[in-house]
Amino acid sequence: MPIAPGRRLIRWTWGLATALLCLGLLLPLGGQPAWAYDNPELLPDHPTPVIDLAKALTDGQRSALESELEEFERSSGWKLRVLTQYERTPGLAVRDFWNLDQRSLLLVADPRGGNLLNFNVGDAFFSLMPRTFWVELQTRYGNQYYVRDHGEDGAILDALHAVKGCLAMGGCQVVPGLPQEQWLLTLCTSVLGGLIVGIAAFPRSLERTIEWTWVLLLSPLWLILFGVFGVAPIVTRTSDLLPLVRNGLGFVGAAVIAYLIAQQTVGKARLNEKEDG
Repeated sequence: MPIAPGRRLIRWTWGLATALLCLGLLLPLGGQPAWAYDNPELLPDHPTPVIDLAKALTDGQRSALESELEEFERSSGWKLRVLTQYERTPGLAVRDFWNLDQRSLLLVADPRGGNLLNFNVGDAFFSLMPRTFWVELQTRYGNQYYVRDHGEDGAILDALHAVKGCLAMGGCQVVPGLPQEQWLLTLCTSVLGGLIVGIAAFPRSLERTIEWTWVLLLSPLWLILFGVFGVAPIVTRTSDLLPLVRNGLGFVGAAVIAYLIAQQTVGKARLNEKEDG
């Protein structure tokens, strides 16, 4: 008796799923040995705050960074450690080697994950820098574009210096500094907020000059665009007034241009209505 097409499809699907499951179970056997995730043989034979297995740093950079982190630990009590790896990793063995605790930060640089930087953060850090700080720190300095422009060594050193600066200040809610791409985003939101104000302010009747009612009605929208997304990211990250002034000029300029364009467009429409009448 021939098998129905529906049952044949079900059997074929189950067979494919079983084959994929078996393949998935077998693949790890051909990969990296399990001991690589806890391999103390890769640890140096002398105390050091930097283990550079991936050779991301030059000898001079590594030596200077070791001295810098050791001095910072003596003066502040915060323990900053750096591990760079690619195909080989000591894994969990670094915990005992460095005696990582609540006041310890481990920066792991591994380019295989798409983002170069990963952070193992002690609980004591979170009282000074929230979890969102570490996410922003990773995305700012560990992304492929930053690594391409500054190198792996630059990304590692800049991220560490940002952490040290925040610890010296007593903590940070956001990562200090304003990258150009982030400032451009704040400028765009400021201009968009100004356009909304300009369009809302255009008078709907000849007796009015500015429609304050519409400006106030749409204030939640343009205040969020200009205040929350255009101003707040700047004042919380830098004391430089230049980007703040530029965003303010962009907001005002966009509002004036939108107002004049709307005035000209409606004026032409009214003139055409009179001529037709």
